[in-house]
Amino acid sequence: MDGTWELKILVTDLQVERMVRVHGHDHIGGVMINLVDILDIAMDWSDHALWWPGSNQWLTKTRWTLDQYNITADHNLEFTPMHKTLRVQLPDLRYTDCRVDFSVKSFSAMVTLCRELEIRHPEELSFCKAVEHDHLKFNYGSLKKEEKARRVTVASMPLSPRPDTNTYISTSETLRRKSTNSSPMHRKLSNRSNLSIGTPKLLNKSFGSDWSLAVSPPPTSEAKETIVKPKSLVERARMNVAWLDSSLSVMEQGVQEFDTLLLRYKYYSFHDLNPREDPVRINLIYEQAKWQILNEEIDCTEEEQYLFSALQLQVGLQANVPQPIDDVEDDVEAALNNLQLSLDGGHVPQDLTSVPQLSAYLKYIKPKRFTLKGYKTSYFICRDCQILGWKNIDEFQTYSSEPCLSLQLKGCEVVPDVNIHQRKYGIKLSIPRSDGMSDIWLRCDGENQYAEWMAACRVGSKGKSLSDVSYEQEVSTIKAFLSMQHPANLPAINPNTLDIDIDDYVAHRFIKKRGKNKCRAKILEAHANVKDLNLIESKMNFIKAWQSLPEYGVSLFVVKFHGERKEELLGISYNRISRMNISTGDYITSWRYNTIKAWNVNWETGYMMIQLGSGANIIFQCLSADCKVVHEFIGGYIFMSMRSKESGQALNAELFHKLTDGWN
Repeated sequence: MDGTWELKILVTDLQVERMVRVHGHDHIGGVMINLVDILDIAMDWSDHALWWPGSNQWLTKTRWTLDQYNITADHNLEFTPMHKTLRVQLPDLRYTDCRVDFSVKSFSAMVTLCRELEIRHPEELSFCKAVEHDHLKFNYGSLKKEEKARRVTVASMPLSPRPDTNTYISTSETLRRKSTNSSPMHRKLSNRSNLSIGTPKLLNKSFGSDWSLAVSPPPTSEAKETIVKPKSLVERARMNVAWLDSSLSVMEQGVQEFDTLLLRYKYYSFHDLNPREDPVRINLIYEQAKWQILNEEIDCTEEEQYLFSALQLQVGLQANVPQPIDDVEDDVEAALNNLQLSLDGGHVPQDLTSVPQLSAYLKYIKPKRFTLKGYKTSYFICRDCQILGWKNIDEFQTYSSEPCLSLQLKGCEVVPDVNIHQRKYGIKLSIPRSDGMSDIWLRCDGENQYAEWMAACRVGSKGKSLSDVSYEQEVSTIKAFLSMQHPANLPAINPNTLDIDIDDYVAHRFIKKRGKNKCRAKILEAHANVKDLNLIESKMNFIKAWQSLPEYGVSLFVVKFHGERKEELLGISYNRISRMNISTGDYITSWRYNTIKAWNVNWETGYMMIQLGSGANIIFQCLSADCKVVHEFIGGYIFMSMRSKESGQALNAELFHKLTDGWN
């Protein structure tokens, strides 16, 4: 006995099996060389690697031996291409067949694809799979015992293969339920035994010679069938079950060749969004925002809906119109002006001896649960990134009493609460504290007062005073945005010449409430205020309006906090996590990331513990998704906050995985 044994290997390109005589000390690279010699077929095998189906892993460490992988004669391997065809649905619902590396981490595969598509800052996106409405009726985070048995502890990782952390992905059939039969590349390539090997690239740009992601075609009927409209906050939370694990390859998560995955923006922290450099990125963000609103994944008022519809209509009208070309000299001049402003320290007040400030009577309330108290009126002063309040102007002028209210704006969160038709001009402030967040709501008398105080709060939250040049710019931006929501006297378009499907412009609940004819008239009325915007301006205004919604950028999860019997919601946004009421969505308490000292996950039980700087611990179990999804969201947002403003900064994938992996 020489200690050798036969290993069965399936060559997937040829659909033939070969027996290779090996020894336990043979390294993986040598096994592949022996297999190629046995096949004796002249073709490029450089893109091939060994896949172990029984262990659900790639044997990418070619210097490791069979004994190190614990591979014996009882195991079967596959010799298969690492780059395979994947059908990807983009945020605008169009499909494209791509060559994607199935052997690398899904984050790396996604980044490579985004670079091929010319999408800047790919770290903001992620692969996910489509969910169907039936999936929203259950919490997939409650794993069965046999699924839990597949998991391993961190201590046993070096000896055991790493399992898929999101069992919903690998066990669900919706990956290929529609895609296997509908993908044109599947029909074209499924009978071919020898696929061309190379770097990942788009396989079909079949939308015309000017195929571009900067302008989106109307969605196909097949794409519309994949749309899911959640009917409650719980269903919105359950949609987050479908995100792929960024630290595992797509094949390790049950994705096969010709399957369909969705490419979506996962982190709502858009870095350096530049209209000149990001026409593709702006369009995809706009499209994802548009479908979020139409599918009622995020709430908005009826007036806001008609503004969104009007901007969407303007985008459609401008899509076929030649757009103005930016003058390079204008860009250089603007850059020089910005540089001069930054060097000069911004706007210099005329009176250098006085500190600019705002003063006015405002209404305010400290919202609390189970309270019927209304708004109070006080005299407020805003200066030096701080808001101070007195009962009246006399107390302020006499300097005899301390302010009854003192708010530090730096680092606070500012959310608008505006309804022009009801003359409601509110500002919701969340002030960070060591044990969470403290909320206070301000109410202004009119548009001008609201614009000034809202701008002061926004620049103050960034640590800037009223003397900064950005304050006046912010006031102008707010006033321009409010003017878009004013009802116009006459529509700019003849209703008889406009043929649009209202279902593609207005969320169903408003159509049900008003009827299609009334909604059409409201859209045309709102469109008169945005008729002069070009294509990029229309999309940017849509994105800004979307970002102004109270629920913007909050990813929800159904959780159960330690010691509590009832289920609650956990909201994760770009700068904080929040405990929320599962029925109303009201915030119970919030914790900013800069108050979090560390977070740990028990991968066996699915419990997560967040340690705060104050010494308190927050412990919860995620029910609507795997705890790895929550872990990735928190780590991912912390990574986003660490990005530099330098436009040429390279993506630090190692740091991303260090914050989101959770296994090393």
